[in-house]
Amino acid sequence: MEEYRRIADRVAERIADGRLGPGDRLPTQRAFARRHRIANSTAIRVYGELARRGLVVGEVGRGTFVRAAPPLPGPALAEATGNAPVDLQLNYPVVDGQSELMARALASLARADVLGEATARPAAAVGTAQARAAAVRVLARAGWAPDPDRVLFAGNGRQAIAAAVSALVGPGGRLGVEALTYPLVKAVAERLGVRLVPIALDGDGMRPDALAAAHRAAPLSAVYVQPTLHNPLSITSGSGRRAELADVLRESDLTAVEDTTWAFLEPDAPAPLASHAPERVVLVDSLSKRLAPGLTVGHLVAPEARVEELAAALRSGAWTAGGLALAAATRWAEDGTVTEVVAAKRADAAARHALVRRHLGAYRIRTAPHAYYCWWELPAPWRAETFVAAAAERGIALTPGAAFAVGGGSAPDAVRVGLASPALPVLDEALGRLAALASEILDV
Repeated sequence: MEEYRRIADRVAERIADGRLGPGDRLPTQRAFARRHRIANSTAIRVYGELARRGLVVGEVGRGTFVRAAPPLPGPALAEATGNAPVDLQLNYPVVDGQSELMARALASLARADVLGEATARPAAAVGTAQARAAAVRVLARAGWAPDPDRVLFAGNGRQAIAAAVSALVGPGGRLGVEALTYPLVKAVAERLGVRLVPIALDGDGMRPDALAAAHRAAPLSAVYVQPTLHNPLSITSGSGRRAELADVLRESDLTAVEDTTWAFLEPDAPAPLASHAPERVVLVDSLSKRLAPGLTVGHLVAPEARVEELAAALRSGAWTAGGLALAAATRWAEDGTVTEVVAAKRADAAARHALVRRHLGAYRIRTAPHAYYCWWELPAPWRAETFVAAAAERGIALTPGAAFAVGGGSAPDAVRVGLASPALPVLDEALGRLAALASEILDV
């Protein structure tokens, strides 16, 4: 038996006999490796094996916790999930027919000469002229299209964010972010030694006055913002708000990283912040959500003066796209696959949103008609951690609000419900169970 499985068995025994109980936090993987005198890579495999067995759950930015032991799920969930918990944490949408559409474009890559060209050497950060033109077709929206000479490629959206932050913010620097932000940004900042500064939000997104005040209090190096379908609140800022933010960027001599990863779902979104201040905004995006995470490409649209700086960050971090993935992404953009899958995912998201309205409409929910997630402000006296544990006991995995919160204030008593991953019947059943769970405590 491989070493990592033997170690995972020992941890599993501690969970089974109660020495590690539901909600107990495991050491960091690095600390676990030191304690057991194993390589970090082995510790990573141990934690992966424990997660595969359904014994632990990882929360981005918080750590790894022993999962509450779920009871046997009801027939509908058991049939659909094979007795595994319903995962409303991960959020990768897949629609019927998606694989067939993607396979159509990959057929040409099976030719030896084409495959040889795609895999002969690492892809450059700038890609190829053909790839840049294809990316422009994917990224263009609301009367705006990027200059192809300013398009760069990463392995995925996360790497695009990491490259942008590393280029703009040095170790010890301050990055302004929405007070509730994408958890990966918290992890990237910690790894790069960057301090996050929470910027207040309102119903129209990041507040320009709060951004300006934070910069005056202590200079920021850059700011990260999600103006379209903010994750987790689903806010889409109006054109006026985007123009105000652009003014603050110019007045404060700041550069923004604009994350538009989920923006493809919102057909009526205003033009991106990058259109208001192209010299002050690095737009990042990817195909992970539009298509699939297993073969994807990340995009950066750089200010003209920062193209080489960002390309260097991609190279130094080994964050450039793979040649095969870039070739596939180019074909998917050119043959209409991206357009077809995006249309299907918008319809799918709307169907899932209808389930949210049906089951959770009586509660304080923040979402949007095309969002693949919702922010649930839990009814008193529920606390987020308690609700997440209770949901886990019913076979449903949620993300607590603390995973998104920035700063030292108290974590919100809210959860993010990811809607994309389960099949629709499974999601329907799971949301019904969550609604029933929320109401239980109201009856006592």
